[in-house]
Amino acid sequence: MKTFNDLLALGDSEKARMDFILQAINEHKSSAMYQIAVDAGMYYRHLNPTIMRAQKFVYDLMGRAHVDEWSANNKIPSRYYFYFITQAVQFLLGNGVSFADDKTKERLGKNFDNIVQKAATDALNGGVSFGFWNNDHLEQFSLTEFAPLYDEENGALAAGIRFWQVASDKPLRATLYEMDGYTEYIRRKDEDITTLQEKRPYIQIVAQSEASGMEILDGQNYPGFPIVPLFNTNRQSELVGSKETIDAYDLMASALINNIDDANLIYWVIRNAGGMDDMDDAKFVQRLKTIHVAHLEGDEQVDEHQIDVPFQASEVALDRLRGQLFDDFMALDVKQIAAGAATATQIKAAYEPLNAKTDLFEYQVTEFINGILAIVGIEDEPTYTRSLIVNQQEMIQNLVASAEYLSADYITRKVLEILGDIDKVDEVMEQKLVDETSRYRNEPEDGEDTEENSAVEE
Repeated sequence: MKTFNDLLALGDSEKARMDFILQAINEHKSSAMYQIAVDAGMYYRHLNPTIMRAQKFVYDLMGRAHVDEWSANNKIPSRYYFYFITQAVQFLLGNGVSFADDKTKERLGKNFDNIVQKAATDALNGGVSFGFWNNDHLEQFSLTEFAPLYDEENGALAAGIRFWQVASDKPLRATLYEMDGYTEYIRRKDEDITTLQEKRPYIQIVAQSEASGMEILDGQNYPGFPIVPLFNTNRQSELVGSKETIDAYDLMASALINNIDDANLIYWVIRNAGGMDDMDDAKFVQRLKTIHVAHLEGDEQVDEHQIDVPFQASEVALDRLRGQLFDDFMALDVKQIAAGAATATQIKAAYEPLNAKTDLFEYQVTEFINGILAIVGIEDEPTYTRSLIVNQQEMIQNLVASAEYLSADYITRKVLEILGDIDKVDEVMEQKLVDETSRYRNEPEDGEDTEENSAVEE
């Protein structure tokens, strides 16, 4: 793989840098991590490349394989991988990222939460994704479109190449991001790669006029490299180690349906009809299907038979594979708590594997966001509100029972969190303050009669 040090060794030779761009892209696309990221993206989109490539064969008496074009070959990919990745991302980031200072979110752009979710999804799929701070908002690159150039001395991301190509007959576009700016390149079909736009600073000061249009007056860069990596735990795709189990489940489910499809027929055995040939058999079946009547002569007999598929073993195998998938991905199986009125303790126990996994990933997301904050120049710390299934009634009862040991503000916040209205906490707190103030003003002072008391005395 190419590194940042390899780029530095090129010096100022633009021809060498353009060749380096193509070499770095090709080496990146041929890497194992890139290939896994591509496969993970297909699984995430409900496409299983393993079963899509699977082909059934039949063998003749000589042992030669022939493509089976007669038996059923349904290919049924499951959606478990998408479910596991989505659950992991939304459990941590479904309620957005919170900061101590309300102005922090405004400075990061209105789509910040959405971009962080996309970066987290790509990090789980590819092992790493990249966030690019572009002047006033965050953008996100996946491993399948960005070739990182790490520093050999400290392992930090020091440069990178974003590349894209709509189709094989369309131009290849590439952007080289460096500490002091970015350069754009293009390679059109049957042509050499050329510079599309000379290096420019990340922050540009422009002026607009009717005479000259838009003109760049000045520019500056950030205090650090404006692209920050978001790594998955262990810096590898969630597909690693689980791909074989998903394939086994999908192949088993497909085989079960194929067996039922192949056996979903009724056939007849005609006895004492040795004089009938294949054409007579076809006519007999056609007549039977059309008018549902069979005319027999002499001792001829017709017996109906139907094939029954033994599916119990397949169902047991599918259940075991499903359980292994949930264990491997440390995911929450809602079937465990949806069967009845689960207690808060049972729900918490069911969440424990997902909580442990999310705790590890949260450190990576926090490091990523802190890297973005450092580039922007914001001093703040991200916090998260996890999306939980809870026994609301039991949780609220426990809070009320503990009211004498807790502040009213804390109880209000926790109740709103349980009800899913934590975003309205400021509004509710303000209304509570107004109500308490109004109640205090309406209370009579000591020794002062109210209108009701005065009327009674009269």
